[in-house]
Amino acid sequence: MKSCAIVILNFNGAEVLPKFLSSVVKESQNDIWVIDNASEDNSLEFLESDYPQIQLIKLEKNLGFAGGYNRGLGKLKDLYEYYILLNSDVEVTPEWDQLLLTWLDSQPNYACVQPKILSFQNRVFFDYAGAAGGFLDFLGYPYCRGRIWETIEKDTGQYNQDLEVDWASGACMAVRANLFHDLGGFDEQFFAHMEEIDLCWRLRAEGWKVGFHSRSVVYHFGGATLSRSSPSKLHLNIRNSLLMLHKNLKSDFWLRFLPKAALEFSAALNYLIKGEKESSKAIRQGYSDFFKMRDKNIKSVKTNAPIKSTGPATVIFWDYFIRGRKTFLEL
Repeated sequence: MKSCAIVILNFNGAEVLPKFLSSVVKESQNDIWVIDNASEDNSLEFLESDYPQIQLIKLEKNLGFAGGYNRGLGKLKDLYEYYILLNSDVEVTPEWDQLLLTWLDSQPNYACVQPKILSFQNRVFFDYAGAAGGFLDFLGYPYCRGRIWETIEKDTGQYNQDLEVDWASGACMAVRANLFHDLGGFDEQFFAHMEEIDLCWRLRAEGWKVGFHSRSVVYHFGGATLSRSSPSKLHLNIRNSLLMLHKNLKSDFWLRFLPKAALEFSAALNYLIKGEKESSKAIRQGYSDFFKMRDKNIKSVKTNAPIKSTGPATVIFWDYFIRGRKTFLEL
């Protein structure tokens, strides 16, 4: 069995792959694979001509982030001890992969770990998707050290401490391959967005820990598939957040659902007042789709696993918008 496969999921990546793949090839010390989600551009031709050393797995249709990784990694089962899942729009730095693997080797109680994720465009600032490790508040809202809502902090070394977190970012995470497969991989109901948070929740429910390692550093462009302001992304985040809470909480679900629904329907009304009808519709559609999926026997974990954050006890909406606490260190 080999040590690690670095696995990039590609869908129509003709614009980002030429910009970011060179650093991955140059700085990585492990096998590189690309899973192609039935791309319709010339990204496969580019890979085959310019990077013949990269191994390809070609899927027949776009299965989203969750399904794409599940099918692709299924073909690598029992071949590697670790997987590093890496977005196609990430620039890596020297020793980034070996630092993550060495850290996991030294931490036998940890299932997965993410590096420090900085912004490609504003390189002294954290990236929105993961920053210095992810957490969940009481209502299930994700936030990070270095990023809460739209406030993104400058990296001054304030979060250069390795620690246990609630979730690792799907933009770049190293995970033990056997655990990924033992838990059934990502939940394909999610299609895209928040599936890595759900996976980390399930890992933690099984007694494993999730980590952040500050010495490994990558730069994420972000928004290569959907921008953060996209109504489509808002719809998926609303729907998938509800799915995650319902399948993992059981008896405690409604305690979180009611205040969460009040906040999000207030946001939908505010969008409507501002004339942003598509965003308002995205929230309402997210709830509608959740209830339809809930009625189709949503998969559940075996045991009730209430949100017990490794971070500060918080309702992040209250702390951020009412108390004015904009950074992790203020919580």
